[in-house]
Amino acid sequence: MDTDRRDEWSGRTLGPWSGSQLDHWAFPMGGIGAGMICLEGQGSLSHVSLRHHMERFHEPFAFACLSIDRRPELTRVVEGAVPGHKIFASQGGGLGCVARTFGLPRFEKSIARSRFPFGRLDLSSDDYPISASVVGWSPFTPPNPDPSSMPVAGLEYTFCNDTDELLNGVFSFHAANFLVQQPGQQIIADSVPGHHGVSRCDRGFTLWEDGGGTAPARTSAFRATVLDGDVHVNPRWFRGGWYDTQSMVWHSARDSAPIDRPDYDDDGPASPGGSLFVPLELLPGEEKKVRLLFCWHTPFSDLRYGADEVGAAGSCCSPTSECCAEHEPGERGGISQHIDSEYKKPITPASPTDCYRPWYTSQFENVAAVEEYWRQAYTSLREQSNCFADAFHDSTLPPVMLEALSANLSILKSPTVMRQDDGRFWGWEGCRDTAGCCFGNCTHVWNYAQALAHLFPELERSMRESEFGECQNALGHQIYRHPLPLRPGLHDFLAVADGQLGGVIKVYRDWRISGDSDWLRSLWPSVKASLEYCIAAWDCDRSGNLSEPHHVTYDIEFWGPESLTSGFYAAALRAAIAMAEALGESSMDYPRILDAVLGTLSERLFNGEYYEQIIEWRDKRRGPPQDLVRHPKSSPYWPEALEIMEREGPKYQYGPGCLADGVIGDWMARCAGLGAVMEESEVRGHLASVWRYNFRNDLYAQENPQRPGYALGHEAGLLLCTWPRGGEPTLPFIYSNEVWTGIEYQVAAHTVMLGDFETAEKIVAAVRSRYNGALRNPFNEYECGHFYARALSSWALLQAMSGVRYDAVDRALVVDGPSRRDGRYFLSTGYGFGIVEWKDGIPLLDVRSGRIPLADNNT
Repeated sequence: MDTDRRDEWSGRTLGPWSGSQLDHWAFPMGGIGAGMICLEGQGSLSHVSLRHHMERFHEPFAFACLSIDRRPELTRVVEGAVPGHKIFASQGGGLGCVARTFGLPRFEKSIARSRFPFGRLDLSSDDYPISASVVGWSPFTPPNPDPSSMPVAGLEYTFCNDTDELLNGVFSFHAANFLVQQPGQQIIADSVPGHHGVSRCDRGFTLWEDGGGTAPARTSAFRATVLDGDVHVNPRWFRGGWYDTQSMVWHSARDSAPIDRPDYDDDGPASPGGSLFVPLELLPGEEKKVRLLFCWHTPFSDLRYGADEVGAAGSCCSPTSECCAEHEPGERGGISQHIDSEYKKPITPASPTDCYRPWYTSQFENVAAVEEYWRQAYTSLREQSNCFADAFHDSTLPPVMLEALSANLSILKSPTVMRQDDGRFWGWEGCRDTAGCCFGNCTHVWNYAQALAHLFPELERSMRESEFGECQNALGHQIYRHPLPLRPGLHDFLAVADGQLGGVIKVYRDWRISGDSDWLRSLWPSVKASLEYCIAAWDCDRSGNLSEPHHVTYDIEFWGPESLTSGFYAAALRAAIAMAEALGESSMDYPRILDAVLGTLSERLFNGEYYEQIIEWRDKRRGPPQDLVRHPKSSPYWPEALEIMEREGPKYQYGPGCLADGVIGDWMARCAGLGAVMEESEVRGHLASVWRYNFRNDLYAQENPQRPGYALGHEAGLLLCTWPRGGEPTLPFIYSNEVWTGIEYQVAAHTVMLGDFETAEKIVAAVRSRYNGALRNPFNEYECGHFYARALSSWALLQAMSGVRYDAVDRALVVDGPSRRDGRYFLSTGYGFGIVEWKDGIPLLDVRSGRIPLADNNT
């Protein structure tokens, strides 16, 4: 039995959280694209999502327990007090919380802390002789993605004898077969159909279900074992009705008598669950740890998204049709079929081989193979993960910024991200309660996400390879929602301007992070074709003026030039020029177009305070706005909408508004290592206006008929758009009154890049005050779904605050921006990670893991 290493928690941590701040605290554990289990702020397990989709309310009948000296009155579930909201609002609440552990004795007090990828709870009661802690974790080993993509989690229970007497007890863990048992459903052995059961294994038990050929996506196995100690296993729970099963399970837990039994071998129903027991002897003042290992294996899914490439069928544009030079694919015909596949419905597959399979199935045949690896590698992976946690939290970032970065890395543990069997990365935008939301590496959302590119560059590059590979046709048009499994898809929907232009910038960034010029050369023809498509579609006369309607991240088309997309355009051109020069290729007329774009920004769009939109909608190649209704939530232009259009222009514009995203292209360029691309004085003016006009210390009087749940009432937040000079359209773009954390972090990081640290800290503090655990989970910043990818823009705060990035092409530490020139900052590269510490105005590198090669003149 291992002893507790208190030194791990003596350094910088997040928290503490206590009291009502634990009501929604749920710390994610699991692997990248491998499933998730959350450790709640009381110690229970929730969000159990092992079947390749979110199960937000899956809180199974499963619990750890401690009994002492065969005294039933001293038996405690190793959890804190039940949050009040669960008593009525949880599934089964109206029936008195059936099949819940809420009525079992437990510890009174709980305090939570975290240091990603570790979350810790300290549990105590005033009149109880033992205090306890629980540390939940799963491997996180940048830059190597493979150990970080395992379907595993660990719970380490530490018990301390706070008396001066010897105490003998039994730790136990119990779990109903939650692969078939629904939360809130009475645990009755013969009530669940299908082929399933519970089996003994070495040092634990396995819950399993076999879906066979008729329901292969149901096939799954979950295993719980302990790493050390004398283990007793009971895979044969009492089979009965009413509350017989959970009552008998509790009796076995409280009686301090370990149970060893074989599997059922009769003709009766399968066992409803399994238990394991570990005897403990605690000397006065002694601590002992029990390491509980979880692993799972779900080999199949029923997930298949995106329409397959079908040539000309259902669309006027085949992949090689020249008509796309005049209008975007799918502009005439074929749209209803695509909307169903793009936004609403998965494609019904013919067989499991046509559906998504997780990466870990290419490495492990079954749950036994996963468990063998997990047991053997546990100590090593824990040390590697702890090395990351130590280095990452050693940064001297302001506490709210460190919290924002650390908490949002949980997105990489969530069902938002997936990794298919060939190792490539694929992501939703976020997750609904029971499914993913808005599929497929959505380019205009993942533009914001900076963390993956630095922590796991290999996975980020796989997104570029899909983007410029299967998802781009011969004309350069990209599908901005990549099919699942990754494969060539149907090009019958609009290209997305900010998403496709952003891809060009990200190729440059990923090249500088990797240092792999052969990789860049292999993508260059597709990158050039993509940029040429963008120019032909939206700036057809190559004048630097995005005059044609262009789809953007707000799920609408902007009619006329505006700074969000123009900034992306400028940055993409700058990136293309730099990449062409490095490869010895021609940059064509891109320098001239870039100058023209910058002229449009300064001369047409900047009003002296901030950038505006110029609405231009008549006589466009794409036809009138009423003929371009694309999003499934849009509606036709009925007469009342036509009346507004004639008076103001198309719906969903912003005109003279102050857009929080108005200089994102400059931010993106700086994040990518391109440096500033927009006029700095104008960028400063715009960001100052966003702070002055869009930030609210109190949203109570702010109107928001859209989606107010992200920030409301007396909370603070940064609005997407305001109209300080008047001129707000009757129907501005559809999310304009909302508050999105991903944009808040983008604006905050950008202000740091320009030397305004105080404003940035206030914006970030506003975000994290909303996610303090009382109303929202600190580890789940949501937008269009839980664990929303855009919030990974928070990583840019680290790059901005440190003022340093690593360039693998030049093998150099590059100083960017007006860093404070003091403190320590985490640095992650494609080869290793470490700490950059500023001393006497010079950044010094301390490599903590792997290697970070520097040229001889850059030491």
